[in-house]
Amino acid sequence: MLTKPLLYVCAAALAWNGAAHCEPLPLHLRDTGLYAEGSATQVSPRNLAFAPQYPLWSDGARKRRWIYLPPGTAIDASRPDAWEFPRGTRVWKEFSLDGPVETRFIERLADGTWRYATYIWNDAGTDATLAPADGVAAISKPGSPRDGYAIPAEADCRACHEGAAVPMLGFSALQLSSDRDPLAPHAETHSEIDLEGLVARGLIKNLPRALARPRIEASSPLERAALGYLHGNCGHCHNDNGAPAPVDLKLAQSATAGNAGVDRVLRSMLDAGVRFRAREQGQGARLIAPGHPEASVLIARIRSRNPQTQMPPLGTRVTDAEALALLERWIAEKSAHSESSTP
Repeated sequence: MLTKPLLYVCAAALAWNGAAHCEPLPLHLRDTGLYAEGSATQVSPRNLAFAPQYPLWSDGARKRRWIYLPPGTAIDASRPDAWEFPRGTRVWKEFSLDGPVETRFIERLADGTWRYATYIWNDAGTDATLAPADGVAAISKPGSPRDGYAIPAEADCRACHEGAAVPMLGFSALQLSSDRDPLAPHAETHSEIDLEGLVARGLIKNLPRALARPRIEASSPLERAALGYLHGNCGHCHNDNGAPAPVDLKLAQSATAGNAGVDRVLRSMLDAGVRFRAREQGQGARLIAPGHPEASVLIARIRSRNPQTQMPPLGTRVTDAEALALLERWIAEKSAHSESSTP
């Protein structure tokens, strides 16, 4: 007999993607294939650790990530910005504060659909169990960094993951490039694999030769880091892939477009009018006012934690001070006449 959380997950999967069947998710994280047999903490060697160079801000939580590809399969990179992952792909992302808090799980099923789940760790860090599909509004643990921590609903996961070119965020040519950005905020190093390693192991096929070490071809190191942060934190909703965000803003970078891709992103931001702004910013407010971070709506919305104003709208209660400082420096140095990038 299924537990209540499993029933919720199955019902949600059917409602969202119309899957013809629903294989119940395991009740315990240890049964998803992350750990070695008989262990609830030792990661199986068949799962490869990876770290995107522009990680998503999650209120300072430390993260570890792993991917599993079924034996004999490979990722098809024919579309460099929209990789095709084989059926049976599994990905885990662990969030830690004073210890592990949650581990998110994504799996591509045999029929090609994706399912999403979250496992909540006990206080001792010895076991993680399946959260209900409607999430947990706030964990109650007074005196702990995890007090008030929210566990996302399955619909929240889909809102971000399914607005991108492919549901797998953070695992792409640009994010896994060995040409790492030294100024990227919150850079992580827990990685066993990068783009070149995937190719060497035969785990990726049809990758264009020119994409061995892709990078954001910005006009300066500061701009590269700023655009990379926006790509990693905002590009899954603000892009030209038919994403749900109702504004003409393109923050997703292309691994193949080079300077032209950077220019496309900059044109959508610099001196651009906005539909959504704080009342005090007035009718003439600009998304990015070159040279004036204090007058830029982008900065105001990233700094805000008012639920009606903040960006991103989900997954964070704490302002990312390091990223804000980076973006403010970049905008301050940007002039109204420097909209085009150079090599």
